[in-house]
Amino acid sequence: MQSVQNCHVQKSTPLATPQAIKAKLPISEKSLKTVLKGRDTVKRILQKRDPRLLAIVGPCSIHNPEEALEYAQKLNKLRQELEEQIVIVMRVYFEKPRTSIGWKGLIKDPYLNDSHNIETGLSTARNLLLELTSMGLFTATEFLDPIVPQYLDDLIVWAAIGARTTESPTHREMASGLSMPVGFKNGTDGDLSTAINAIKSAMHPHHFLGINPNGQICTISSTGNSSGHIVLRGGRNYPNYDFENVQETVKQLISANLMPAVMVDCSHGNSGKQHTRQEIVWRDVLEQRLAGNNSLTGLMLESYLQEGKQAIPDNIQDLRYGLSVTDACIGWEQTERILRQSHTALTNQNKSILAVA
Repeated sequence: MQSVQNCHVQKSTPLATPQAIKAKLPISEKSLKTVLKGRDTVKRILQKRDPRLLAIVGPCSIHNPEEALEYAQKLNKLRQELEEQIVIVMRVYFEKPRTSIGWKGLIKDPYLNDSHNIETGLSTARNLLLELTSMGLFTATEFLDPIVPQYLDDLIVWAAIGARTTESPTHREMASGLSMPVGFKNGTDGDLSTAINAIKSAMHPHHFLGINPNGQICTISSTGNSSGHIVLRGGRNYPNYDFENVQETVKQLISANLMPAVMVDCSHGNSGKQHTRQEIVWRDVLEQRLAGNNSLTGLMLESYLQEGKQAIPDNIQDLRYGLSVTDACIGWEQTERILRQSHTALTNQNKSILAVA
């Protein structure tokens, strides 16, 4: 009899359950304290109860844990130096959405050779997150596959829902059950309503299909996530970080009875996909904040050890160290300078305010 199901499925490979991988790589007391502190800090910033600037900084994607640790050590040192004015969270992105085809990230293909050892990818990602949080470093990631959070969510401080998935009912439902603050990016066309509707949807309880820690397919019932907020990343043909667009965003958020907390992604449409223009975006937004717009609560920056990007070579040994394999990033020297100068500007503003008072 001719089959009518799984006609295009080559094979199904059993995967270790979330509980099994977490038992093998358990969260430490130090990591737990980092995650709890980080989530509370981010929530306080979004609610305007913490006046510091939230800075989500790091590589477009993680492809080499050794490099990521070197970057993290540099960022963590800077985090401690600048924490009076800036709360630094490291981008630790393991999943990459694709417009058509391409490498889908460390979880899906940890060896970058189309071997697609997903269990190894999940374990590698979890192990890296354990190392980062044990340093006291807050972590941010984009959740793309709705099964992945069960494996990693206890080690994530802030999560993103990307421009391609903000409109997805599945991702809105997933976000309603996530344990950390979630940033929803505006659509790739620049439209704000997609993200605003996503925030509203994720605030409410949902019932959806998912897995539990034992790997069983379940009906998941969520309470809703009250810490959703918008991330402006520009559109296909124009940026939206400027004063007028930020003001319009705040207006629409207030009209929708949502907290007017706005984060700006300095990359993607806002930089015209020119990584060197991220600093221009960052400085413009910082100036708006220094001018009194406290709705601008955070900024995102794609940054790595070396400036630029590289294609994944046929021979993985030919990969250049510390260079992104997805979007181009600014290098560490520029990153450090931007953050230090921003800290100085924010400090001087606060001194001026105290002097006037």
